[in-house]
Amino acid sequence: MSWRRLNGSRILLPIEEVVEKTIQTELAAGHQLKVCIGTDSQVRGKTIGFATVIVFLREGKGGFMFINSEMITQTMTIRERMIQEVGKSVTLAYELAAIWDKYDIALEIHADINTDASFKSNVALKEAMGYIKGMGYEFKAKPNAFASSSCADKVC
Repeated sequence: MSWRRLNGSRILLPIEEVVEKTIQTELAAGHQLKVCIGTDSQVRGKTIGFATVIVFLREGKGGFMFINSEMITQTMTIRERMIQEVGKSVTLAYELAAIWDKYDIALEIHADINTDASFKSNVALKEAMGYIKGMGYEFKAKPNAFASSSCADKVC
């Protein structure tokens, strides 16, 4: 996985190290932290671009994010793509679970899935919610899923 910051600078250390050092620095500065993980995708012809973000929110003091982008060549239904997005977010959250627990960090997983049944992405809402909640994480969908629908969407 190739991680970067919003300004484009590459993160060369393993993401686990960077996340833990970031949390230590933010807590030492007196910030209350909440972390949101989300993934969005864009279909471009036969290629699908995925962007996964880790958003660090400093309560009342803004935030910042780390970004991972990936391209695959595969055909997927909208349901498959939505579940793939959620899977990428859950996998990352799970890989970093020891860090969230160690520092007692509130974590949300944001799904770029609309709660309004008139939108195509809604076909995966129940599955995504069950998957995320079943793994023990807090679930957010549109319009409250800014990590996926705004942050990841902008960098996808």
